[in-house]
Amino acid sequence: MDFHVVNGELCVEHIEVVGVSASSLFLIGDAQTIQLSSAFDTPPESLIIGPTFPFIPKG
Repeated sequence: MDFHVVNGELCVEHIEVVGVSASSLFLIGDAQTIQLSSAFDTPPESLIIGPTFPFIPKG
């Protein structure tokens, strides 16, 4: 497989975030390496999963 990438200029003028999950990544541009990890030490019976709410910025 021959894969050729040409990085050009990137211009972002406006971003609208509608919601954010409990575990998320928001990236604009390039990244050589991304390593994500998470730890959850609460017992499963105490976990309450409710409705998600949209992200509404103040201002």
